[in-house]
Amino acid sequence: MATVKANPIVGRGTSLRAWQASSQLQAMAAVDIRTLVPQGARAVIVAPHPDDEILGCGGLLQLLAAQGRELLLISVTDGCASHPGSRRWPVQRLSQVRPQESAEGLRRLGLPLQRITWLRAGFEDSRVARDEAALTQFIQGCLRAGDVLFSTWCEDGHCDHEAVGRASALAARAAGASLKELPIWTWHWADPEGRQLPWERARKVLLSPAQVARKRHAIHAFASQLEGDPQIGLAPVLAPHIIERLLQPFEVVFL
Repeated sequence: MATVKANPIVGRGTSLRAWQASSQLQAMAAVDIRTLVPQGARAVIVAPHPDDEILGCGGLLQLLAAQGRELLLISVTDGCASHPGSRRWPVQRLSQVRPQESAEGLRRLGLPLQRITWLRAGFEDSRVARDEAALTQFIQGCLRAGDVLFSTWCEDGHCDHEAVGRASALAARAAGASLKELPIWTWHWADPEGRQLPWERARKVLLSPAQVARKRHAIHAFASQLEGDPQIGLAPVLAPHIIERLLQPFEVVFL
């Protein structure tokens, strides 16, 4: 099991303005979707929680669908630990609501849901690292040689995101699939000019204004994440400043 690290997802985090001024982001090369997922390859998206598939690659999903790529989405958990202690958003309610929010988010992206294979793996939210070996086996069993697997980055700063990244890397290697990593919470804590990110592996997937707008609309399907619980002093998971950082005119993948 991985060593427990201090949680870097605190405070307001790195400002959008700082990221927009980043020389590293400005110099980053773009990658074409047809190069990223070649004709005939299947794209497999492994999301630690319902919403990560939209936050991390809502634009990429639109591009893949437009190219007619086969899509497999794996939701590792049902995301039911996002509001600890809340009576408004108890575990039982979240376990039902959050997958429904994901379905609505995908619909808002314009994805053909009837053509997406979607698996709910049923691992425990915030405890994925405990069952990392089982998750590796689960993902590996879903993969085919030649798949392109997109997972959260193994150093993303959230324990579940990092466990999913590690498990996905092992599963992809064993199955003969290629792995691409998606930073999500990285944008909260990282230094835009620092050495914490693997800049040499980073590429931009460019998005049109319409694609960014659809991604924004999809994010707003996650009502549970846009609301905290004032009665217990719980702030929203997706505060406005967090959402804005994820709505740049590109998404980043680590090759």
